[in-house]
This record gives sequence, C-alpha cells and structure tokens, in this order.
Amino acid sequence: MRIDVVTIFPSYFDGLTLSLLGKAQDSGILDLTVHDLREWTHDRHRTVDDTPYGGGAGMVMKPEPWGEALDSLAAGSPSSDGSPSKSRPTIIFPSPAGEVFTQATARELATREHLIFGCGRYEGIDERVFEYAAELGEVRLISLGDYVLNGGEVAVMAMVEAIGRLIPGVVGNPESLVEESHEDGLLEYASYTKPSVWRDREVPPILLSGNHGAIASWRREQQVERTRARRPDLLGD
Repeated sequence: MRIDVVTIFPSYFDGLTLSLLGKAQDSGILDLTVHDLREWTHDRHRTVDDTPYGGGAGMVMKPEPWGEALDSLAAGSPSSDGSPSKSRPTIIFPSPAGEVFTQATARELATREHLIFGCGRYEGIDERVFEYAAELGEVRLISLGDYVLNGGEVAVMAMVEAIGRLIPGVVGNPESLVEESHEDGLLEYASYTKPSVWRDREVPPILLSGNHGAIASWRREQQVERTRARRPDLLGD
C-alpha cells in the first residue's frame, strides 16, 4: 500500500518510522511518505493560509497549494512496468464534520492501493479543495469523534496506525487481530501473564486449567460483560 500524508508539520509523523509500521516500511510492505504542504507554495513567505471571506475568526488554508499537492500525489506511483497507476486514490481529510472512524472503516481502507491524507489547520481548508479532490479520487471526510483538535495530524496518526496494522504482513501473528475490541462488535476480554499471583491478586483459575474450550467460553462471557458495563451502546437492545 502507498500512503501519502500532506501537512505543514512533517516532524509530527516521525513516530511512524518506529515499531511495526517502521518495519513494514523497511520491508517494502508499506510505502509511506510525509510531504510538507509548503513545498507547493511560490511566495517568499511560503504562505498556506489567508483571511476568510465573509469575515470571522481565524485563518483558512488556501486552495492553491492544496491543489498542486493533490495534482502531484494523485498522479499515482509507477507500476511494475513503469507506467502510472490507473487506480484512483482515496483522499482523506480529518474533519469534525466527517463520518466517524471505526474499526470497520480501518478494515475497509486497508484494502485500498493508495491513500492520501490531508492535514488541515487553523479554521480548516477552503471548501473548494474538497470539491476539486473529488475529481482526482474518492474523497472521505473522517472524524475520530465528537471533539475538535488543533489540526489533522493527531487524527491522521491514529488512522494510519489503525489501517496500517491491518495490512497483511505488518503484524507478525495475524491471529492477534481476530479477537480485538470492535472486531465482532464486542470489547476485548482481559489479558493476564506471569506471575499467577501479584500483590495478592490472582489470575482467574480458568486460565490455568488447560481446558481450551472452557477458556474460550469464559473469554466470550467476559467480552459480553465488559461491553455491557463499559459500552452498552454496542449491544443495541
């Protein structure tokens, strides 16, 4: 998979070179590049924002650098025969006015060939950028939740990690992805390791029994109980 990230703070994403995603990049499973939006400016101050039409507080990100950035990145990376890729990218802008990001969203996006993330700042990006981007690929405005951040970088970091770990080969043991929270509509069961007694707290005896069928049943019960206690909205009725 190819992922391009456009931001005015490239160093925000240094953490994506670490751990599993870093190894995926080193091995060629993931092609991830972070771009400075100011690379597509042409004035001496490398300006990316201006005052809003109609008045109001704050500044709005200008359409010109965003248009040039999207033109460049949406052109596609060369395929194995050297020709441009014919697939249209999925272009994602974090936005509190967008659809809510879920595990299902992550699984869907993990199947795409090319993702472009655009990190907004200030009061947001000129609306015409989203309209133009739709001519280049599929546009998705996505929110992490019902709150507002200073910019899109934190949201993109979270989405890239959630999506990237689902790409085949990134996580060493694929079975570790199967029983995680939200994969089947329930929260994950509690985990324990050695020692069996720690500060007078014992590991549930069922986990020491060696009865794998009983353990599986217990863990399922724990998932339901934990979901009912912490996220009853996931259980519906």
